[in-house]
Amino acid sequence: MKSVLPLVAALLVAFAILACAQPEPEVAPSPERSAPTAPSSDRSALIALYNATDGKNWRRNENWLSDKPLGEWSGVLVDGYGNVFGLNIPSRGLSGELPPEIGNLANLEWVYLAGNDLSGELPPEIGNLTNLEWLNLADNNLSGELPPEIGNLTNLESLYLTYNNLSGELPPEIGNITNLEMLFLGQNQLSGELPPEIGNLANLKMLSIQGNELTGGIPPALGDLANLEGLSLGGPQLSGAPRTPNFRANIDVSYATPSGGNNLSGEIPPEIGDLANLKWLHLSDNQLSGEIPPEIGGLTNLRELHLSNNELSGEIPPEIGNLVALERLEIYENQLSGEFPREFGNLSMLKRLLFDDDLTGCAPNRLHSIGHSNIAALNLPTCR
Repeated sequence: MKSVLPLVAALLVAFAILACAQPEPEVAPSPERSAPTAPSSDRSALIALYNATDGKNWRRNENWLSDKPLGEWSGVLVDGYGNVFGLNIPSRGLSGELPPEIGNLANLEWVYLAGNDLSGELPPEIGNLTNLEWLNLADNNLSGELPPEIGNLTNLESLYLTYNNLSGELPPEIGNITNLEMLFLGQNQLSGELPPEIGNLANLKMLSIQGNELTGGIPPALGDLANLEGLSLGGPQLSGAPRTPNFRANIDVSYATPSGGNNLSGEIPPEIGDLANLKWLHLSDNQLSGEIPPEIGGLTNLRELHLSNNELSGEIPPEIGNLVALERLEIYENQLSGEFPREFGNLSMLKRLLFDDDLTGCAPNRLHSIGHSNIAALNLPTCR
């Protein structure tokens, strides 16, 4: 037994030496991460858009349907991961209906498809684009009602749908788009009453819905839009759609092309006077009645006031003389009576004044200095 012990000890030492001599196991290097590619749903959605809108006849369709990265498809913008976040395809001859697959572009932030020949209804799947900030589909042939799913676009800041054939009532869900700043719906066939939920759009700066078939009264809830700068429910058209979402264009007013009003009735709500930032108030070509509320005199930033071609009656409130920034005042084709307000002499910025000639009294001397082409015939004597 004693002779075996030295042998066992020698074997243990040998195993220990061999164990120490084994090299460290090699760790395979981790493969470099390749840049994430766009999900296949983006490519499929774009292919559906191309096929549904006669893509082969677009004026520009470079690389569409090719195997190239989507960022190389003409008019498609992608982020650093290859996700589609923008469609910049205006005035290229797109025709046909928007396919429901457009709702699969989950990262889409802005869409510029104005000036095409798109038709049919807006697909309800557009409500899936919850990252959308800017949507311009103006100057197309879209028809049908606005889908209530549009209220899901809670990040939307600008919505341009002018010059289409949209009909039906405005869905109350539009009041859910609380980040909305620009809402242009003019020159369509929208009907029914303005939903009071529009008053929830606290960030709204421009609201233009002239040239439709809206009925009912002006909801007092519009007085809650504290940031509103332009309100057009009839008369000269407000426009100002920027060419890209990053460019904030100045608001333009078109006088050359009559845009028409609506069929709004009832009195002008005094809550309009709460819109302290308002610069453009266009309510012409409707069936508004009653007196002009004196609260309008509180709109000291107002540049234009258009109330012509309505059924307004009573005297012109002298408080309009407080509108020191006013440049255009058009109140003709109404049933106004009484004396011409002497307070109009305070309107030092006034360049155009059109009114009915049924008023009595006298006219401030300053008004006689305005060019005859920009003022109604002043048959009134000069105030002494």
